[in-house]
Amino acid sequence: MITYTFLALIVVFSLYCFNDKKAMNKYMFHPYSIHHYKEHYRFLTHAFIHGDYLHLAFNCLALFSFGLSLEENIFPRLFDEKLGKLYYLILFTGGIYAASITEYLRNKNNPEYSSLGASGAISSVMFCWIMLVPKATIGLFFIPMPGWIAGILLLGVSYFLIMRKKKSTYHDNISHESHFWGAIFGIVFILILKPTVLKHFISQIFGNL
Repeated sequence: MITYTFLALIVVFSLYCFNDKKAMNKYMFHPYSIHHYKEHYRFLTHAFIHGDYLHLAFNCLALFSFGLSLEENIFPRLFDEKLGKLYYLILFTGGIYAASITEYLRNKNNPEYSSLGASGAISSVMFCWIMLVPKATIGLFFIPMPGWIAGILLLGVSYFLIMRKKKSTYHDNISHESHFWGAIFGIVFILILKPTVLKHFISQIFGNL
């Protein structure tokens, strides 16, 4: 139910903002406005709006694929039903903030910077899922591979692109920091809740050492 609620909010809010650019500008992530005008709601609202239909479709598909599995199957087995729902809610919303904080600190005095989309929160959900079922197959760039390999590749690519952006004037309008820190939050979150997950993760990949 939580995943479907998030999906509905993302789709409805995004479609609304597609047709109302003033609303999009009001609710997108804009560190300068957060810092100087105290518009703290932008930390949360930006995750529910997207830049175009492709961005929206990709994020919704990812949330449906990984989020529903966590909410309805994996978390209820790890925790009781109610606690699992609560942890899942914290995972998603916490991922929004965790994925945004570095860009906020870097751009709080930069009026030109803005971003939007649920990619950071979805990275949190996805990497939490990978930690729990590392050998399950993920289709990365239409190539099926174990989730743990896809996770390493995604983290590596995100880190590389973050470093490239810092060292050059090249910008691709994608917040790779959100992907990276959202993923880190998802990993740390589940390890705090269930430290034994790390041992399970290692044993799944390398066997019982």
